[in-house]
Amino acid sequence: MVIGVPTESSADEKRVAIVPGVLPLLTKAGVKVVVERGAGETAGFSDAMYLEQGASLASDRSRLLSMAEIFVQVHGLDLDTRRTDRNLPGQDQILIGLLNPLGASKAVGELAARGVTSFALELLPRISRAQSMDALTSMASISGYKAVLMAAGLLGKMFPMMITAAGTITPSRVFVIGAGVAGLQSIATAHRLGAVVQAYDVRPAVKEQVESLGAKFVELELESKGAEAASGYAADMGEDFYRRQRELLTRVVAESDVVITTAAIPGKKAPVLVTSEAVEGMRRGGVIIDLASETGGNCQLTQPGGTVDVRGVTVIGPLNLSSTVPYHASQMYARNVTAFLLNLLKNGELALNLEDQIIRDTLLTHKGEVANPVVRQSLGLPALTTSIGELKRPDA
Repeated sequence: MVIGVPTESSADEKRVAIVPGVLPLLTKAGVKVVVERGAGETAGFSDAMYLEQGASLASDRSRLLSMAEIFVQVHGLDLDTRRTDRNLPGQDQILIGLLNPLGASKAVGELAARGVTSFALELLPRISRAQSMDALTSMASISGYKAVLMAAGLLGKMFPMMITAAGTITPSRVFVIGAGVAGLQSIATAHRLGAVVQAYDVRPAVKEQVESLGAKFVELELESKGAEAASGYAADMGEDFYRRQRELLTRVVAESDVVITTAAIPGKKAPVLVTSEAVEGMRRGGVIIDLASETGGNCQLTQPGGTVDVRGVTVIGPLNLSSTVPYHASQMYARNVTAFLLNLLKNGELALNLEDQIIRDTLLTHKGEVANPVVRQSLGLPALTTSIGELKRPDA
C-alpha cells in the first residue's frame, strides 16, 4: 500500500499532512510513503528530511497520483470546480483529510461521482479511542493560542499588570466567548500573558474547566438545557435564545479590551453573539478576534478574512489561523492522521471494517455514493436503501 502526500492546493495553506517524524511508524505498519517534491517546505520540512526517514519523492502531482493508493492532505485535493487543471484521486483510490463535508456539497458530490473512497476527519466520533486522531481539536487548540497573540499585538496596551517606577499599569481585560478547545486555549494563553480573563459558554458544565485555567466564568440568566448535542459539539439553540444572549453579553463586551469569539455549530452558520451596538460600546483601541468567521462569524460586523475598524475598535475575522503556525500544526495533524491510518490499515492493507465506529462514521464517499447519513441528510439526499458494505462500484 502506497500513501501519497501532495503539496497543499490552497495558496494560503502552509501545513503538510505527513511530517518526517511519523514515517517510521508508517513504515513499520508495512506501507510506503511518497511525498510530492516541496510538499513540506512551507512548514519547515525539507525533501531531504523525508528521504532520511525512508520516504520517496514524486516530481509532481500527476506522478504522485499515478503511484499512490491513499492520499492524505490537510484539505481536499483541490476541489475548486472552477479550475480545469485539477488532479484528483479516481476510482478505487482513497482520500483522507479535512474535507468540510457539511459545507462543501459540490466537492463531496464530485468525490462520490469519481468513485473515490474518502474519509472526512471532521466526522470523527467523540469517543476516547478516537482522541489521538482528533484533528479538529488539534487545530482548534492552535487557533485559540494564535488568536490571543494576534490580539496582544494589536492592542495598544500590555496584557499583564506591571508595577514600575512610573506607576502601576493595570492589566488588560480579555473576554472569551465559547469554552470549547479553541476557547480554553485562548483562556490559558491570555492568563499566561497576565490578562484578567473572563469567559462565557452556553454549557454551564464547563465552568469548572474555565476556572481551573484562571478565568472567571460569566453566568447569564438563560435556560441552556440541550446546549450540547449527542456528538459532543454545540447544538443550535434557536434565535430567541441567541437574541437574549446577545443582550446579556453586551455589558461584558463593553467592559473588555479584547474579545475572542469561538462559538461554532457544525454544518450551520455561526450564531451572532456580539452585535454592532456591543462593538460600538467598547473603548477605542479594543480588539475582537472572531474565530468563527469561516462560518459567518459570531460578531455582526465580522468580514471573513478581513479587518474592520469600528470607531477605533478592530474586528478581525481570520481564516485558517492554524496554518500560520505551520511547523507545529503539521506535526500535530500528522500524528492525528497517522493514528487514523494505523487504525484503517491491517498488515499494510486497507481494512474497511464498518463495524468500527471510527471508520464507519468518517467514511464520506464510497463506490459512487455519499456514505455518511448525516451528510446525505444535509445535502438533501434520500437515505441509502442498502448498507455501505453492499454498495456496488459505479461501473458495475
